[in-house]
Order: sequence, then structure tokens, then C-alpha cells
Amino acid sequence: MGFRPSHIPLRLTTGAFILNSGLGKTSLDEGSAGYMQAMASKAFPQISQLDAQQFGKALAASEIAIGSALLAPFIPSRLAGLGLLAFSAGMITMYLRTPELTQEDGIRPTQDGTSVAKDIWLVGIALSLILDRKKK
Repeated sequence: MGFRPSHIPLRLTTGAFILNSGLGKTSLDEGSAGYMQAMASKAFPQISQLDAQQFGKALAASEIAIGSALLAPFIPSRLAGLGLLAFSAGMITMYLRTPELTQEDGIRPTQDGTSVAKDIWLVGIALSLILDRKKK
């Protein structure tokens, strides 16, 4: 079995949420894809080299892949957790590197930053999936 029963709530809720988000991004218009690309390129400047539509498709595909991995019982929890950690670390990096999302201290969210700062729960879920070990 690729997961423990205690992982089911974490994987089911997080996987369904991320999969739904990715499916919703499969038909992004140019403006929406461009907005998301501009936000992401503040943290990762290389992203600005992509075409906006290309970025939107890559983002949708990555969310679909991560959400599906979390929902698939044959994917080990550690592996699914590693994918989730990479994705969520990117989100938190974007949050911390975008000045308009944080207050002057660079950590606490502004009103605009709250929707991204809340993604810290994804880091916690990922770490729980990665670090949980069977008792001997």
C-alpha cells in the first residue's frame, strides 16, 4: 500500500483542491495567464521568458499532476508529499518575494497577500506526508 489510512484525509482534501484548481486553469484566457505569469515571475524571473499561454498550460499541468498524485493510492505518500512540497515551496517563495503581498516586515500578509500566504498549510501537509514513518 502506498499510504497509511491516516494519510487519507490529507491526500484526499489537498489532492481534490489542487486537481480542481489545475482543471480550472486548462482554459485560461491570455489575460489571466499573463497575470499569473507576472506574479510568478516576481519570484522566479526566468518565467517571464515563457509565453503567457505556455505558462498557463504548464501551471495547469503541474497542478493536475500534483493533485492526481495525491489522490492516487498507488503513489507512495512520501513521493506525493515531495511533489506537494516543491509546489508549495514555490508558492511561499512567490509570496515572500512579492513586496505588495507582505507588510513592511516582509512576513505578515497584506490584504492582497492573504490568499497566497494561506498556502503555508500545503507545506505542513507535505511535510507530514514526507516525515510520517511506520512504527516498528
